[in-house]
Amino acid sequence: MAKPVHSMIRVLDEARSLNYYNKAFGLEPADRIAFPDFTLIYLRHPSSPFELELTVNADRTAPYQMGDGYGHLAVVVDDLAAEHARFERENLSPGPLRELQHNNAVLARFFFATDPDGYKIEVIQRGGRFG
Repeated sequence: MAKPVHSMIRVLDEARSLNYYNKAFGLEPADRIAFPDFTLIYLRHPSSPFELELTVNADRTAPYQMGDGYGHLAVVVDDLAAEHARFERENLSPGPLRELQHNNAVLARFFFATDPDGYKIEVIQRGGRFG
């Protein structure tokens, strides 16, 4: 049986990305592995063993293009309204609060955040299938 362990994104500025993911989601570096041409930084939240792997290519100076294949990462929070307000206070530029319904029932309440490299992160109210 396969066990998911991480998802990887490429980032341009290590310090800027570390600051964003810590400030926005409480992710802390679990490991940092430097190679001559690139560095891998594994970020983790204390509540989960799943990691976000940041890849920083040493010779990269231009921003990465998102293309049309990338969707988003997702995290759950206990109080969506409070988290949205915190993002606003911290100048993390959250998108509007949204609600997705299916068969006349709320499937999810959420907002999107965007990291410094343009990656979207969906912040979802904990509950239902997102418990």
